[in-house]
Amino acid sequence: MNRLFFAALLLLPWSFDAHAQAPFYQGKTIRVIVGTPPGNLYDLWARLIAAHMGKHIPGNPDFIVQNMPGAGHVVAANHLYSVAKPDGLTLIGSIIPSLYLNQLVGRKEIQFDWAKFTWIGAPARGESQMYMRADTPYKTIEDVRTAKEPPKCGATGVTGPDSFLPKLLQDTVGAMFAIVTGYPGGADIDLGVERGEIQCRAFTIEAFFGREPYHSWRKKGFVRHLFQTGEKRDARLPDTPTVAELMDQYKTPEAGRRLAKVLLAAGSMGRPMFGPPGVPADRLKILRDAFARTMTDPQFVEEVKKRNYEFDPVSGEGLDRIAKEITCQPPEIIERLKKVLGN
Repeated sequence: MNRLFFAALLLLPWSFDAHAQAPFYQGKTIRVIVGTPPGNLYDLWARLIAAHMGKHIPGNPDFIVQNMPGAGHVVAANHLYSVAKPDGLTLIGSIIPSLYLNQLVGRKEIQFDWAKFTWIGAPARGESQMYMRADTPYKTIEDVRTAKEPPKCGATGVTGPDSFLPKLLQDTVGAMFAIVTGYPGGADIDLGVERGEIQCRAFTIEAFFGREPYHSWRKKGFVRHLFQTGEKRDARLPDTPTVAELMDQYKTPEAGRRLAKVLLAAGSMGRPMFGPPGVPADRLKILRDAFARTMTDPQFVEEVKKRNYEFDPVSGEGLDRIAKEITCQPPEIIERLKKVLGN
């Protein structure tokens, strides 16, 4: 009996060591929050990443996706910053990257500091475009500039591209748009366009070429494009001028061009995944490494190609650098932003 007792004691350190060496994520579940209703491209991207990322994390945790729409993604971002524990188990899976504009103009509903989130990565950068119903008289930006009645564009909030891009065109080239806010998500805006209650929407080029109803719309010639962001024209929109080209055409002053640079910086952040402030460095490294491996996972890449999604990943370190840069703006730019965004 004594020999058995001492043998058991000898095994105890090995048992404790084995337990200590178990991966943190083993047996756990990572909750991925999405700031839109189901079916939006932000939601689809988050679910695709969640379906593949777990196998690249030691311990192979499960992933669940939770939709938390509201206030143009602000509800989800506030929850992550103020409510979620910084334990590496709650992440934003995909969110509109222009939320930093809310912070810059000092909106009272903002409970986050954009630069303090723990950035994991983004699967793509995201340049944007504006579509307009083809049966309207607004065939070019010049038509909008000279119209007696401005076209109505739908928006979810006030700092998404669906809202700030029309306002940017108003401020820089004098093209007036009437922004109708409060739509729950992009699909609701599209329905509003189909019903004829609004005529236009600004959002990513990727989404427009990535899914329905836009495939059907293109076949029917239901919409045309008025402008696009980006340093050069997208190959799929060869006849659509860039914002930079329009500013050149209408001789936008330097102050307007600086404003455009701040507003359009969101495109370089794409569809970011990130956690709350204070995630331990070792867990953040695990998540960043897993994200990077997911971006090169052959099955994941094949699925991205099959869905015709944009694919130009940004590292967590890159997102962190951009977030810090764009949230440090001089007072004159802040005041111009407030004017454009209606604060």
